[in-house]
Amino acid sequence: MDIEILSQKFCDYSASIKGYAKNTLRRYRNVVNSYCKFAKVSEISQVTDDNVRNLFYWGRTERKWSVNTFIVYHKTLLVFFRWCMKQGYMEKNPILDIEIPKMEKRLPIKLTKQTALKLMEIVYNYPYEYKFLRYRNHAIFSTFIFTGLRKQELLNLKFTDVDIENLTVFVRQGKGNKDRVVPMSFTLAQTLKRYKDERKRLNKTNPEFFSSLRGNVGFTDNGLKKLVDQVRKSSGIFFTVHKLRHTFATLMLEGGCDIYSLSKMMGHSAITTTTIYLSASAEHLRSQMVKHPLNDLI
Repeated sequence: MDIEILSQKFCDYSASIKGYAKNTLRRYRNVVNSYCKFAKVSEISQVTDDNVRNLFYWGRTERKWSVNTFIVYHKTLLVFFRWCMKQGYMEKNPILDIEIPKMEKRLPIKLTKQTALKLMEIVYNYPYEYKFLRYRNHAIFSTFIFTGLRKQELLNLKFTDVDIENLTVFVRQGKGNKDRVVPMSFTLAQTLKRYKDERKRLNKTNPEFFSSLRGNVGFTDNGLKKLVDQVRKSSGIFFTVHKLRHTFATLMLEGGCDIYSLSKMMGHSAITTTTIYLSASAEHLRSQMVKHPLNDLI
C-alpha cells in the first residue's frame, strides 16, 4: 500500500473522527513525508526497524535535532504506524523500540517589564502611513502581552468574541480544541476600544476581530509575520509571539496572580505545565523569600 495514500487516509480520519487541528495534520504529513524521503520508501511494506531507527540517528547526528524535534518525530510516527497496524497494513510498530532522549529542562524566555513597555511604546509611536495601522498593531501586541493568547488563537478571534463592556475575551477552540474565557484589564479594554472605533470608521465588517488594511478580510498569518519582523527591526528587540505569551505569564506571577488562575487563563491542560513559570520569574521567587521564618532574627 502506498504510504502517501495511507498518510492522507490517516489525516482524514484524524480530522473527522479525532478532530485534530490543521497545524497538527500538517505536522503529520510533513513528518511522514520526511521519513519517506530519507528512507527512500513509498510502500508501507518497505518500512523496517532499521530505516526508521536510522532516521532518528541521522536527525540527531547530522541534522542536530533538538530533543523536542526528536520527540515530535517520535510521537508523530508512533501514532501514524499505530493507526496503520489497526487498519491491518502493518504487523509491528517499528517506533516502539526507539528510546526517547531525556527532555531538556529550560526556562521559558520572556521579556522584562521594562522591555515589554518599550516594545509597546515603539509599536504605538511607529510612523505608520495610516491611523488604522497604529491602533490595530498596538491592539494586537497589547492582546498578546495582556492575555497570553497563542498566535493562532489571536488570528481566530471573532468580533463577537471580544466583549469590551464585560472585560472578557472568549477563546474559541484553542489548543486541544478547548474553549476558555480570559479576563481583560481596563488598560487593554481602552486599547481595543480605540481600535474597534477606528475599524468601524473604515466600515470593516469582516467577522474576524483583527482586520487587514486592504479589503474587508481578517488579518493573516503572513501579515502577522511581516508585522513582527517590522517591529523587531525598528525596536532592536528580538522576540517571538510565543515569547510574548511567556512574558504575560511571568508578569502575572510577579503581579501576584495565583498559579491556578494563571493556568486557566493560559489554557493549559495540566497545572504542572504552568509551574515552570514559577522558576522563570526571579521577582516572584524573591518575593517569597520574605516568608522565611528566620528573617526576623537579624
